[in-house]
Amino acid sequence: MPTTATETVPALDPAPGSGISIHDPRTGEFLWTVAEAGPEEVGQAVQTARDAAAGWAQTAPAERGAALRAAAKALEEAAQELAGLNASETGRPVDEALAGIGAAVSTLEQYAELGPLHRGHSLRGDPLASDYTVAEPRGVAVLLTPWNDPVAVAGGLIGAALATGNTVVHKPSERCPRLGEALGKVLAPAFPPGVFSTVSGGSGTGALLTQAEVDVIAHVGSSASGARIARAASLTGAHVIRENGGNDPLLVDAGVDPAWAAEQAAIGAFSNSGQICTAVERIYVHRDIAEQFCAALAAEAGRRNSEGSVAPLVDRRMRDEVHAQVAEALSRGSRAVAGGALPEGPGSFYPATVLLDCTDGMQVMTEETFGPVAPVQVVETFNDGLRLACSGRYGLAATVLSGDLAHVHQAVAALPVGTVKVNEVFGGAPGGSAQPRGDSGAGFGYGPELLDEFCRVKVVHIAAPPAGKAR
Repeated sequence: MPTTATETVPALDPAPGSGISIHDPRTGEFLWTVAEAGPEEVGQAVQTARDAAAGWAQTAPAERGAALRAAAKALEEAAQELAGLNASETGRPVDEALAGIGAAVSTLEQYAELGPLHRGHSLRGDPLASDYTVAEPRGVAVLLTPWNDPVAVAGGLIGAALATGNTVVHKPSERCPRLGEALGKVLAPAFPPGVFSTVSGGSGTGALLTQAEVDVIAHVGSSASGARIARAASLTGAHVIRENGGNDPLLVDAGVDPAWAAEQAAIGAFSNSGQICTAVERIYVHRDIAEQFCAALAAEAGRRNSEGSVAPLVDRRMRDEVHAQVAEALSRGSRAVAGGALPEGPGSFYPATVLLDCTDGMQVMTEETFGPVAPVQVVETFNDGLRLACSGRYGLAATVLSGDLAHVHQAVAALPVGTVKVNEVFGGAPGGSAQPRGDSGAGFGYGPELLDEFCRVKVVHIAAPPAGKAR
């Protein structure tokens, strides 16, 4: 997901050690400037985490779980304050921000339970020997988290890293630095000194952290940033977990209810103003139902626009990038049947937009847009749509709407993504942890498997000495 600058002035991403100025995306009003950590502060945070690592690793898992539960309780009590900061810095509606904070509370509680149960495996070897594996913490974990669901994503990574005995240095997104600092102040008292700390800053601070001598780096953000982090880690040897951008397709088969399919498409494309890494980014609809589907999708977008229910994008820089992709599509023959124009007035609002007559080469079909845009391409057959859905450099997720079981199985087998959703754009059972592919990242980013990402595995073999050799 992109992590570019905020309002046009002042710059969001200054040199390390300066400050980050934030404007309210709803009004354009200047809010505050947050100091950015430079080399000295970053070095001190990493060293403090290193000093605390051995003690936290030796802490009993049940005790670590108790600390996580205390952190979850403190987070729950601070929910209103954090939701207000979330709304001010990113424009996310308070009720949605509260839902994200609630998800973080639940995740911390889940890892508090899973941590003490996380264990190695017994191995089959000589019946007179013991062979088994032990999961050990990697050490110091740097967590780089995004702005679009800042507390929920941070809660998952923080919970898994600490539950497995790692110490954490957390850098929240430069787009919500005051929220990130407030989150740190809420969580840190639940843990021993040095176990969890927060540093503020933009890409410069992030670069300092990824170049430091740390043991694991978890990043949720843009593919470009993820690639830079992976290159930096190749020099330090840090283990990298990346959930990065996506260009998730929605494949709409013939035979489904067009109105229902349009509702699913609207939920996927317009929720959180399209600022979700697994948002619907490109739509391939079968010609048999295309006319009804497109009309219903335009109506869904129009209703949201008339109700004013589409929240602003995080800043005007993001809005400019989204509109540039829309304008490029319009210049190449696409038609906007809803939205598609920059609104007047303050803030960084952008309307729910439906683009028809889209073609393969348009940026809205090949790149992550990260705005409330639903580009539609009509296909003649399911196979044509599946072929196009399988194209591109990303591999995060995909959705298929179909009542044809054969087509469903065909799509599940063919789609080169970490998550395939059938007949529901969002949802899924807890623990369905996926591995992104291509430019969308690598490693498990959530679920029980995330505990494994934060651990090293040691194999142990114990045999008895030969008779008469023991003392």
